[in-house]
Amino acid sequence: MKEAALENRSSKPYHEEDIGKTTVHPQYRVDLRKYSEKEYNKFVRVNTVSDWSMLSWQDIGKPFEVKKYAKEREAWEKTHEKAMDPHTSWTYFNRAFHEWFMKDVPLEKDRTKQEFLSSLRSFQPSEVSHALGNLVQLHLWNYVHRIQDGIWDPRGKRALFQGLLVHRPRILFLGAAEGYEAMQLGAMYPGAEIVMVDYDEYCKTTRFAEFPESYPFLGHNPKTGQDKIIYKDDLNIEYVVDDIRNLPYGKEFDIVLSVGLLEHFPDEYKQEAVDWHRRFLKDNGYAVLTTPRNQLRSRLYYHVMADVMNHTYRELMTVEQMGLYMYENGFDILRHGYIKVHNGLICRPR
Repeated sequence: MKEAALENRSSKPYHEEDIGKTTVHPQYRVDLRKYSEKEYNKFVRVNTVSDWSMLSWQDIGKPFEVKKYAKEREAWEKTHEKAMDPHTSWTYFNRAFHEWFMKDVPLEKDRTKQEFLSSLRSFQPSEVSHALGNLVQLHLWNYVHRIQDGIWDPRGKRALFQGLLVHRPRILFLGAAEGYEAMQLGAMYPGAEIVMVDYDEYCKTTRFAEFPESYPFLGHNPKTGQDKIIYKDDLNIEYVVDDIRNLPYGKEFDIVLSVGLLEHFPDEYKQEAVDWHRRFLKDNGYAVLTTPRNQLRSRLYYHVMADVMNHTYRELMTVEQMGLYMYENGFDILRHGYIKVHNGLICRPR
């Protein structure tokens, strides 16, 4: 019994007494801190538009298109003498991105530093440039992901997701990847049934499968009304590998979620992407979306991390641009704002 308890403690190392704490691990940060109103206003800005019907593209301009692609994509296109198709680009992206999530960053920092120092002794400019690039990428990844926790951003996303009028919701995550945001929603709204969808099987078998079992989500205990620590295996999750366009579901979900999906479609395809959110929603259901923000540090990030991030078509948007796409395609914007490096919307079909 004692050994079983110790094993359980190891796989689920955080408990209610850890709420309010944050810890940096070699691969990621755990953040179980709640936020005060002052902190909320510091890292979450909401509702900058009072009347969406008065907003126009002339007022806000179009999104910024990221045009620097990964060397892998450029090499593939040179070999095949055509543009890389979306499915292939996503398979390349998912593998590159997951490799970075799995890095032991402190260990890698030591290794890349030694690699850089060794390159200086070689007096070969190409070796120095390559080693320096690796070092810069790793330090930027460390800052954005582990120090700032800008990719998962648990406090910001909890703030965005709060206050939805749902009970034991059915949640559909479109383009789910490792499924982080659906798991956070599932922790916040107990009894949730989560369906994750991605058309790259690698997302199910590797990105989701290798998401750390020991990562804690700050959730809600309906029996006590208090906060509770929730883990991945506490949640009811089904992972479907399929093209969104082939899904058999009707209007049966309380929440349809997408994270980093809308910005991968040029304007001629955005209406279809928006319609996917409407197609599966119950009456009075919520569409919840995020996209990367158009800001100087985001542009720098996607420039430096191009080999990791830029296998696909990608735009950076303001929250106003993101909201106008949804509004013009039949959604009312209930709440909008930005959280660190992402825009966020809570919408409902008109």
